[in-house]
Amino acid sequence: MIQVSREKFEELVAEALDTIPPDLTRLMSNVVVTVVDDPPEPNLLGLYTGVPLTERGDWYSAVLPDRIEIYRNAICEICDTEEDVIEEVRITVVHEVGHHFGIDDARLHELGW
Repeated sequence: MIQVSREKFEELVAEALDTIPPDLTRLMSNVVVTVVDDPPEPNLLGLYTGVPLTERGDWYSAVLPDRIEIYRNAICEICDTEEDVIEEVRITVVHEVGHHFGIDDARLHELGW
């Protein structure tokens, strides 16, 4: 287990978001990414809550933003080095962004995320 300050962890999340190709980030809509210290359930590193882009229709209007939560303590608990944290944050961010695009867990795991 490694300790990473909230400020540093938020920087790592921002850097992970910057690795997503601009063509994809331009398509992201009405979504916020936040760092949360602890997950609502064990073994959860991140969580997407909302309506994926693939399920939005004409009815989708005036709704609160989707949320991507990245769980700082859960990620730090499974990592031994800062490099491990960097990699796990990147994997988790990309995985949760994938859900925003409507990709399910099975396909994300097939793709290595």
